[in-house]
Amino acid sequence: MKFKSPERLHYFNLNNSAIYIIFVQSIFMFQLYKFLIMKYLYIKKYVIFFLSFLISFTSCKRKKIESFSIHGKTEIFGLATPVNLDPVETKVYLTDYFNDVTKIDSVICHSSLQTKLSDDKKELVLSCTRAEIPWLSELQVKIGGEIYSILVKKSRKIKQTVSFASKGKIYESVQIAGEMNNWNPANGNMSDKSGNWEIELWLNPGKYQYQLVVDGVWMLDPANPETVDNNMGGFNSLLVVTPVLNEPAPVLYTKKYEGDKLTIGIKNKITALFVYWQNYRMEESSPEKPEAEITITIPQEAGYYHRSYIRILACNESGISNDLLLPFAYRNIITKPDELKRDDFEASIIYFLLVDRFYNGQQANDHPLKDKDIAPQADYYGGDLAGITQKIREDYFSDIGINMLWISPIVQNPLEGYVECIEPHSKFSGYHGYWPIATIKIDHRFGTDNEFQTLIDEAHDGNINVILDFVANHVHEKHPVYQEHPDWATELILPDGRKNLRLWDEQRLTTWFDTFLPTFDLFKPEVIKFQSDSALYWIQKFELDGFRHDATKHIPEVFWRSLTKNMKDKIMLPENKKLYQIGETFGSRELIGSYVGSGMLNAQFDFNLYFDTRTAFAVDASSFKNLEQSLNESLDYYGRHHLMGNITGNHDIARFISYAGEALKFSEDDKEAGWTRNIKVENPVGYKKLAALTAFIMTVPGIPVIYYGDEIGMPGAGDPDNRRPMKFDNLSPDEKWTKETVKKLVQLRKENITLIFGDYLTLKVTTDEFVYARTYFDKTSIIIFNKSSESRKVVFEVLEQINCKGLKRNFSAGFGQTGRGMTVKLRPYSFEILSN
Repeated sequence: MKFKSPERLHYFNLNNSAIYIIFVQSIFMFQLYKFLIMKYLYIKKYVIFFLSFLISFTSCKRKKIESFSIHGKTEIFGLATPVNLDPVETKVYLTDYFNDVTKIDSVICHSSLQTKLSDDKKELVLSCTRAEIPWLSELQVKIGGEIYSILVKKSRKIKQTVSFASKGKIYESVQIAGEMNNWNPANGNMSDKSGNWEIELWLNPGKYQYQLVVDGVWMLDPANPETVDNNMGGFNSLLVVTPVLNEPAPVLYTKKYEGDKLTIGIKNKITALFVYWQNYRMEESSPEKPEAEITITIPQEAGYYHRSYIRILACNESGISNDLLLPFAYRNIITKPDELKRDDFEASIIYFLLVDRFYNGQQANDHPLKDKDIAPQADYYGGDLAGITQKIREDYFSDIGINMLWISPIVQNPLEGYVECIEPHSKFSGYHGYWPIATIKIDHRFGTDNEFQTLIDEAHDGNINVILDFVANHVHEKHPVYQEHPDWATELILPDGRKNLRLWDEQRLTTWFDTFLPTFDLFKPEVIKFQSDSALYWIQKFELDGFRHDATKHIPEVFWRSLTKNMKDKIMLPENKKLYQIGETFGSRELIGSYVGSGMLNAQFDFNLYFDTRTAFAVDASSFKNLEQSLNESLDYYGRHHLMGNITGNHDIARFISYAGEALKFSEDDKEAGWTRNIKVENPVGYKKLAALTAFIMTVPGIPVIYYGDEIGMPGAGDPDNRRPMKFDNLSPDEKWTKETVKKLVQLRKENITLIFGDYLTLKVTTDEFVYARTYFDKTSIIIFNKSSESRKVVFEVLEQINCKGLKRNFSAGFGQTGRGMTVKLRPYSFEILSN
């Protein structure tokens, strides 16, 4: 296999004169090498470095690619994320990929797409010129002698028409609101066509819950018999979008590796194959047989890279295959997790903690407000940075297996409490850190700069990354920058006289969280610069490893592009340092995914998958089939090797175990429940269900995120009851069992490369049984769940491409194997993980 580029081939066609010159050069260099070695042996390491460089420069057996170096510096930092086409026209921000777009010489794409490059080369518009667009193609960007290739994916969207018959009645407006438009009726206005209201929607395959809004009244779609329980005491209509497939899409799998050769297996017909090393496409003819294999030679250039990747995809007339991602240490394929480093974020296991509620390590900085109108659970408890450091030193996190800490905001918050604008108008302190009155100053109740630096140093010494929660969307009204520049905020009063408060979807980019929390207008360059520079301060001063970004969807994309470019310019490129950014967005997968990419964030939390996971494991009457559908939708949107966060819960939603343990009902107001009664685990089966949910997020593609307290099954209703002080001592037997189970699951995740870089395959799914496999060459992990209240004998077959030799159980289930036939005996609400 070679790089696909006619321009590169001339490096191999050396004429006689060139060969003679190289011969003379070689003799000269040999004498120089001999002199240097004899004369300067005591600086051996520097001579070796110099010689290796000269050898690579003079060799006629290797392609001359000037942008390669042993430091891995190219025009694109990291791997270029694919361009996902819209049905008609797509805007590509070339600044997302290339730090200096002025170097671009030309841009070429498939003949079915028309290109329009802006004069400043920052933006490229791709227009579909004909109906037949290949599922996969490439965007070639030429810079100097190099051709960078960015994968282009055809839109999967299918046109759907939703209609409503007025049946002689007169209506002023009919709208659709659902998962397809983030439940915003304003984005779903239907047209009146002689009494038949209609709207055309372009939707990806999947299931979409929705309702019609008829003259302001929400209702089920009377023309659609398909409904689904919304888990809040009601029902929604269900729109199912199904693609028409003439044949199955290709399936790729890792088969074997030997020396510098990789063998990739292929099932089903393929019409195009795309193999990338880093951001260069490698050339390979497609197999002629429907089921065949390809052999890939690891590029010589990989020998210069501490970490590089080969990516592989294929397609046929029906769609796109699964994607494979293979990591390399120089020219060696990584086969064991202990070969991974701290900046290999694919191997991350995140632990999210609220500073004030975790551990009090320095009582001298305790300053609760002691306001009689503020309930104790809404005031400061005393947790601080010193407390986190103490737990790092005690190996609390490393004992579980955590290798990344997400710390809630630590900037200065107000010294008094404030009343929420919504019922019941409770008064809160800023214990959570999300009401900043300073942007680069640590709250004195949490600690000092030195204490934060000590925390980070201790974490890094323990091979733990630290990311900080950064609030870019808003500030508190007492923040000096708002008092000096009130025009930097969006308008609180809308043109129609309403207050722009918590209109999450209707006024997504301008709404305020409360009357005392002005939202920044992050379309303004001066505001962008202020917040971007503020974020950069934390990385540069404390050597953080990235950010969790609050309220991501409420901030325009231009800010995220500016911030990420700033981070690349000032840190990532000069220091060749990877940083991890993960955002928070409640909304559709399309909205969530719009903030993830090369010039944006690395990831967001997959809340859609979480809510379906929560339902599947907490509600006995639910079906695993819905969860499997949801998981596949996420894999289709984000790829099978994404860095999205799979959570056990977070600080904005009631804890999972409160539902699974039957203390809370999905139909009730979870916040009110937390204020009015003591929420505890009423049924100990909740611990088993929580363990199963944790097993799921530890074994599916993505990054597991444990919310503090979930490792022991700490209960809690809605905010602030879900933010109780962390419990370390006097654990009950059920809490101890849960913690030990979580520790074992984390260790399995860390010890099995299949659970980090492995492909995903569903083997069986029923209402109560779910079996899937993660595979990586000859290594296999098979995960089996039983969510029923009865013991089950789960019987399934292992696919031919999966190596099932040497499989052993990791938990206590009964296990039998006959060839490729498997039988696993599971107790109620339990799981097993088989691995070889």
